[in-house]
Amino acid sequence: MFDPYQTLGVSKSASAGEIKSAYRKLAKKLHPDVNPGRRDIEQKFKDVTAAYDLLSDPVKRAQFDRGDINSQGQAQGFGGESPFGGGNPFGGSYRNARSGFSGAGEDPFSAFGGMGDIFAEFMGAANSRRRGSGGTSGMGGGSGGVRGSDVAYTTSVSFVEACLGGKKRVTLTNDKTLDITIPAGVEDGHKLRLKGQGLPGIGGAAGDAIVELRIDSHPFFTRKDRDIILDFPVSLPEAILGASVTVPTLNGSVSVKIPKGSNSGTSLRLKGKGVASYPAGDLFVKLKITLPDPVPQDLADFIEKWAKKNSYDPRKKTGFGK
Repeated sequence: MFDPYQTLGVSKSASAGEIKSAYRKLAKKLHPDVNPGRRDIEQKFKDVTAAYDLLSDPVKRAQFDRGDINSQGQAQGFGGESPFGGGNPFGGSYRNARSGFSGAGEDPFSAFGGMGDIFAEFMGAANSRRRGSGGTSGMGGGSGGVRGSDVAYTTSVSFVEACLGGKKRVTLTNDKTLDITIPAGVEDGHKLRLKGQGLPGIGGAAGDAIVELRIDSHPFFTRKDRDIILDFPVSLPEAILGASVTVPTLNGSVSVKIPKGSNSGTSLRLKGKGVASYPAGDLFVKLKITLPDPVPQDLADFIEKWAKKNSYDPRKKTGFGK
């Protein structure tokens, strides 16, 4: 005999919701399809299933709490017959769900009322009740099987991979590795569905693997829709006199000409060098004039002399000089 409350790990005052939640967690963990060949796990699965069947039925639960029936559903002191068919909640010996159930030939879950809904929920099926005709169980083989549940994964993708697309290898919970295709232009939180790579079904198709992509930040690129923004430092001579400089892009470096007299904030557009979507985005190189650190004394002296003869207000055009 076993204590159904202890088996599910709940108190005697547990609500119906708490009992259902505890059973769902244990059923997912102990299901024979997740633990093939484990006889010890199989027995635990039977016990928690029987415990839930008893405690999820308000009438049976009240009878058990009063001592009218035992944990097997048998009337106390009367040698009554168990409603589970001799103490086995499946009416016979349980086999791996992939090869069907043995015993009385009944759908092992249809006898448990609301328990079938839980199996349908955690295995990702819409309905775990018997399907078809002639007493064939929907949990067995054939077209009436239960689809396996989906499994969620999260994987990081580099900024460049997200913009250009490519292949990335992921490892699933069963240690299976897959090369997935990262579409060009994906954004943070994008989800990829891998058909049939979730948990196995019970006489039905396997669930899917849902891979959520998390995009890593980049040390100097930022993204705005399909375009890439690059804050690019230039020296004072380069800005004043103009120069050819090497600028990084998503797929290699290119030479860019800085016009004479460029100011900080000047934006140079490199067409087609942004996100490799269709149409492709652009790369905007925003110039940022950077003084030497520290500023050489001769440069400071020159600027001081120049400023005395050439006064200008850079804030006037922007409205700050009013």
